[in-house]
Amino acid sequence: MEKLTFSKITRFDLKKIVNIQERGIDKYIWTEVEHIGLTDMEYNYLQTIKTHLFNYDTHLMNEATIWARAIYPLLLLVERGNIQAWAEVPLKAVYGDFELEGIADGAVGRCISGFLEAPFLIIVEAKRGLEAENPLIQLYSQILAAAYLNWQNDSTNDIQTIFGCYTIADTWKFLKVDVDKNDTNNIYMRVESSREYVEKLEIEYIFKLLKGIVISKTNK
Repeated sequence: MEKLTFSKITRFDLKKIVNIQERGIDKYIWTEVEHIGLTDMEYNYLQTIKTHLFNYDTHLMNEATIWARAIYPLLLLVERGNIQAWAEVPLKAVYGDFELEGIADGAVGRCISGFLEAPFLIIVEAKRGLEAENPLIQLYSQILAAAYLNWQNDSTNDIQTIFGCYTIADTWKFLKVDVDKNDTNNIYMRVESSREYVEKLEIEYIFKLLKGIVISKTNK
């Protein structure tokens, strides 16, 4: 069995194990969030985060500072009931003749008995600088692993819808991915992509996207 890790997987590796169908950037229904309201608490919290970002050059901050100041606070704000946001989340999946394993920078999902058993939103904090790689490769592989974990909790559904996003400084880009397995040797990913959103300018819209994803998953 071939073992692949998120940190080392390549585009060539990914193309061997999954058929990726990218629909490109558009205004999909799930990106239309004007109808999602904010509570007073949420609005005030978002303004506080924005204040802490607006007068700083986020592209000069290190990744740990950006995560603590800009990314994780928004994930915490969408928690409700047993839906929790975790950082440094171990993921592992076994598909047919290959295995995926590694650590996701962040995930939101259902927490059961102290474990994040069904992650439906995966977050990758993209590396910056000359050695930076395309964050989509890592994100796709982590979404595949998340879909596997969701199938363990819902084996009756052949298609798992997993959301993902990658962040570069305080810029967010979201994906909606339908993972379809007709059998363990034929796996398809149908990908819809949002445009990029800059948090210090569009924090309310980013939060509404996150909130909309949680609502869509908890209202089923």
